[in-house]
Amino acid sequence: MGSAAGKIIRLLRLTFPTLTPMNIESIEKFLNGSPDHESNYVKISFKKREPVYGLFVKDKDYTHLRAKNFWRIVTRLHYDEFRKSRDMSLARIFNGSEFTRLTPLEQMVE
Repeated sequence: MGSAAGKIIRLLRLTFPTLTPMNIESIEKFLNGSPDHESNYVKISFKKREPVYGLFVKDKDYTHLRAKNFWRIVTRLHYDEFRKSRDMSLARIFNGSEFTRLTPLEQMVE
């Protein structure tokens, strides 16, 4: 019974994300928790918009952007093309303070 309750709680957390904005440290903790975050596709939930599915990527300005809680993300629309070309112009910059939850691909329930 404990495992069924745990699954329900995890599902509720994924379905109803908190509206607490994410800070730089929590985003970095998430990214550093995976061995190769550039191969990890994630769902990014926001306060005031629909979720975005994509990939966090690093470019020359990564440190500068991170210091301001901005993150370069390749969205689902450009994901396949980016995998082939590694063209950073396919990425968009998002404000991390608008994030409410980051969910790795293996935890997505949709």
